[in-house]
Amino acid sequence: IYADPAKRLELYFRPKDPYCHPVCANRFPTSTVLLRVRRRSRKKQQLDTEEQTQPEVQFEMEILGTVTTVYKFQGMSDFQYLAMHSGPDGRQTSMYDKVLMLKPEKEEFFNRELPLHIPPPIFSRLDTPIDYFYRPDIQHRSGYNNPQVSGENLIGLSRARRPHNAIFVNFDDEEIPAKPLDAAVQTWNKVCTSPVEKKVEEELRKLFEVRPVWSRNAVKANISVHPEKLKLLLPYLAYYMLTGPWRSLWVRFGYDPRKHPEAKIYQVLDFRIRCGMKYGYAPNDMPVKAKRSTYNYSLPITVKKQVSHTVSVHDLKQGLGTTGAPGAKKPPSSRYKLKESIYIFREGALPPYRQMLYQLCDLNVESLQKIIHRNDGTESECTERDGWCLPKTSDDLRDSMSLMIKQIIRSTRPALFSNTTSSEDCKEQLAYESAEDEDDEEEEEEDFKPSDGSENEMETEILDYV
Repeated sequence: IYADPAKRLELYFRPKDPYCHPVCANRFPTSTVLLRVRRRSRKKQQLDTEEQTQPEVQFEMEILGTVTTVYKFQGMSDFQYLAMHSGPDGRQTSMYDKVLMLKPEKEEFFNRELPLHIPPPIFSRLDTPIDYFYRPDIQHRSGYNNPQVSGENLIGLSRARRPHNAIFVNFDDEEIPAKPLDAAVQTWNKVCTSPVEKKVEEELRKLFEVRPVWSRNAVKANISVHPEKLKLLLPYLAYYMLTGPWRSLWVRFGYDPRKHPEAKIYQVLDFRIRCGMKYGYAPNDMPVKAKRSTYNYSLPITVKKQVSHTVSVHDLKQGLGTTGAPGAKKPPSSRYKLKESIYIFREGALPPYRQMLYQLCDLNVESLQKIIHRNDGTESECTERDGWCLPKTSDDLRDSMSLMIKQIIRSTRPALFSNTTSSEDCKEQLAYESAEDEDDEEEEEEDFKPSDGSENEMETEILDYV
């Protein structure tokens, strides 16, 4: 808990009770001193038997260290839900021995008749009392009638999505759009009010002139633009492909990649790092950690926003200049830019995520490019699965990329492969003998941490534009 500043410390009054709800403590910065105080008493020599002896007391204090963080329990502790049953006479009966299986039981244990016991799926998000101020009733003018409830104005569980007016195109659609929707133009014109937005628009136009098909991560790596403004700018200059070899990519208006064989290099490759003992490592030994995991999930009550930390003596020693401050702002030219490894695959470097969407032109390895260009000049048909490439080109690329990644792991973590050496591995070593020579130069890429604001491995950005 201490290692994660966003989590709260939990205290269970009954640790062995699975129905015990914890009390949470909030984390606060402090600047205090931890002392050790010893009280020593020594009796004086008795001079007169009639007088009482007064012991001599001495205190010794020793500073053990400084305390920079403290946890305070400020919430209520009465959020409990016990496994009890109320009888007809109002007497409470415990059900722990009936609902908890502490050892392997026979079939009779599960067929017993028990009172209905349904624990709450989640407790209140708040553990401190608050004052809730209700809105006063709206006073309408005379003659006002409430509108009829329909699917358009019915209040749902969440707010309605803000439309971004993007145009979606399937691979089977005959026509492709030549211009954006009027609503997209109006929305961007409202936002484009400063020279910064106009400059970003010109930079994105130039990108689409050089290359008519882009992924959103590739755009973010080449242009510094706020993610919310990019949601409005992309539908203004391009349409979104839903299916086919260019799925999840943005295509310049008026450009149809299905009619241009040279658009082969812009196709998408869904690459995932393979896992299993036959590849030399188990799921727990994956070289690239998962971005999210169910093991790291926290209930809403166990998460608290970080508070601003006070200046400590350690901070003063390190210095708080503009360049050394932890919260120093990046220059506007690169504030929102992502690293190139978010969309480019290079030899000797690990991908930042376990699942990546690469465009074929961004696979910067000569052997991979040879696989892509095997049928240059003889492209005859564009299929939904392989596009302008030969059949199973994607499978060949994934096999070669997986072998490269395996060689990187072999050179950096040889212990994983100590018991998995076989004749097949030797063949793979001969097929890709140049990998280990370049691993030393790219070892630092293994600890790559994606930039803030980077996207998920699979760009499920459709909902952002619906």
